[in-house]
Amino acid sequence: MIFTFFVLLVGFQLKHFIADYLLQPRWMVQGKGSFAALGGYAHAAIHAACSAIVLLVVSVPVGLILGLCAAEFVIHYFLDFAKIHYTSGIEERREPARYWGLFGFDQLLHQLTYVVMVYSAFSSVSKVLS
Repeated sequence: MIFTFFVLLVGFQLKHFIADYLLQPRWMVQGKGSFAALGGYAHAAIHAACSAIVLLVVSVPVGLILGLCAAEFVIHYFLDFAKIHYTSGIEERREPARYWGLFGFDQLLHQLTYVVMVYSAFSSVSKVLS
């Protein structure tokens, strides 16, 4: 069961890197912060889809996968939406401590989302394996 825990933990870290840094073109970045633009929705959907893959790998029940990924989609979208607004006008060059503090806070909130997802998935899978 410890292997399942680490697959979830590492899987979510890898998927976060892939979804945030490799699968996020400029139009997605520019679409965050506006309910009318598709970019933020597409980005959150990529996160949810990649999370579904991680959860499928460890045989999480489909109903739980759908619930966790729907919750992640909403939470991820609104975290990114909020970040665009609370960091507006803050430039790394002029206010590096504030810029990186807010950037780190945003990443922390995303990581805490994964903590909840790992806990929920691991609890579900460990019950089935018991």
